[in-house]
Amino acid sequence: MARRRGWGGRPPVDDDEASQRIVDAAVEVIGRTGSAISIADVAESLGVIRQTVYRYFPSADALMRAAAIASVAGFLDRLTQQVRDLEDPVGAMTEGVVFTLAEVRRTPHLGILLTGTDVHPDGITSDEARAFGMTMIRRFDVDWERHGYDDESLGELVEYLLRTMQSFFISPGNPPRSDDDLRRYLRRWMGTAIMAQSGRSETD
Repeated sequence: MARRRGWGGRPPVDDDEASQRIVDAAVEVIGRTGSAISIADVAESLGVIRQTVYRYFPSADALMRAAAIASVAGFLDRLTQQVRDLEDPVGAMTEGVVFTLAEVRRTPHLGILLTGTDVHPDGITSDEARAFGMTMIRRFDVDWERHGYDDESLGELVEYLLRTMQSFFISPGNPPRSDDDLRRYLRRWMGTAIMAQSGRSETD
């Protein structure tokens, strides 16, 4: 009887299905609680023991990252739509940051992939976070080369973007800025940093 109760009475047909169902459950639990999850949380939601989840994910860290990755495609599609036709780098980056911060409030596990804040404070400098950040800004309709960015400087811009977002994840302000106030703030200060590369390239 216990065997039938596990997995909601529908045991997975293979390891791939088991792994996917564990990730789906993690996404649901994170979305419902708005915080990091434990292996026990996910096991309970599936009606299985913790050792079953550990068979596929060695730690809560690994499971959190898998949940974040599972949400990436949908997030990137929504981001692309949000910044569509914005060719100005300051405008595109401003909208990208505002949109991403709002998305993380709704789906907090995305913040884990972007910055590692809930798992490892130094996750912001990880290859995974940088690669994801690069994928984000490559979705923008900005001609980065025309604005003086080569691969190296674009990588530094991604690091700056991630560090900026991390600061807002950790301390959104009291009270937090409205989206319009945040846009004004980012345009004034982040915008100056973004456009500095254009001026530098003209003098090189």
